[in-house]
Amino acid sequence: MTNDFLQLVKANRSYRGFDETVKVTRAQLEQLVEYARFCPSSVNFQPLKFYLSCDAATNARLQPLTGWARRLKDIQLPHPGHCPTGFIVICYDNEIGSGAARFARDVGIVAQTMLLGAVAMGLGGCMIGNFVPQKVSEALALPAHLEPVLIVAFGKPDETVVLTDAEDGKVDYYRDEHDIHYVPKRPLAELIIGPEDV
Repeated sequence: MTNDFLQLVKANRSYRGFDETVKVTRAQLEQLVEYARFCPSSVNFQPLKFYLSCDAATNARLQPLTGWARRLKDIQLPHPGHCPTGFIVICYDNEIGSGAARFARDVGIVAQTMLLGAVAMGLGGCMIGNFVPQKVSEALALPAHLEPVLIVAFGKPDETVVLTDAEDGKVDYYRDEHDIHYVPKRPLAELIIGPEDV
């Protein structure tokens, strides 16, 4: 069981290339929100709401408002014809709770849960924080009390992502001449602090 979960985590990459012939359905997005619905929430306020997009017209309004792979400044991602076919815009409801900043952990928890759920469905996705909330609100005609705080893209991955061991603290992701995406990860020994077992 432990190994199965590790494989699920490893398969949950930040995908930036998708097979556009595979359409994410409304039912799949609703299932991902159902997973998120049971996540922990600070003081159990549950102030997050979820805008679902899986139709071509709405996706076409959202996609240009998102920025991808900021470290790869000379590469347009997703490549043309390889965009996600579904989005969930996570919004903070400012009529609940005491400000979006307090619930940043909630956002991360629900986003990761939905992404793991997507992998279990045979899909993949990417968290996108590079966007202008006001532009997204206007494009989706969101009510004033809903603030977009994170966009999660979903689709059928159509690229290769390889995990590697970070060397000399270098963790910049990169792509080779075959457009394979490499993601260096720090070794376990570098992450664990505290006394050794005696």
